[in-house]
Amino acid sequence: MPILDAETLEFISRNATQTQRLGERLGALLQGGDTLALVGELGTGKTVFAQGIGKGWGALSLLTSPSFVLIRRHERPQNTLKLYHVDLYRLDSLQEVRDLGLEELLGDPQAICVVEWAGRATEVFPEECLWVTLRGLDESRRSLIFRAGGKRHRDLLQQFRKEIIGR
Repeated sequence: MPILDAETLEFISRNATQTQRLGERLGALLQGGDTLALVGELGTGKTVFAQGIGKGWGALSLLTSPSFVLIRRHERPQNTLKLYHVDLYRLDSLQEVRDLGLEELLGDPQAICVVEWAGRATEVFPEECLWVTLRGLDESRRSLIFRAGGKRHRDLLQQFRKEIIGR
């Protein structure tokens, strides 16, 4: 059963396909300046969810794990807005995250940021952010908990809630 308050929503996904579809529904709602901070252990579906976000947003290329590149920029044909898929897994310190230049992208009105392993550098994220915690329940089911910070991301969560559960 979903948590129904203004800043939090919990959803249980039954399989990877459903997790990706959730990402697609959220991706279709994103606007410049939006920041999504994904948290979860290895194998909990962060990249699958991010791929759905890219597809729903209309990215011209598939979002793949940026673990070795750290940041991948994606575009779509209808405008100059960019989607940045970031992976902090290989970074060992807050200074390495700061050296990456991530803070310059977060909240940029011409950028959307989807950050995997965001829990490694919570200090760099603005209050205006949507945190998504993914947790494996068994081999196929995942718990996704969405927590919104700031007015824009509360509004985004409200829109997303209406998309997936109708209220």
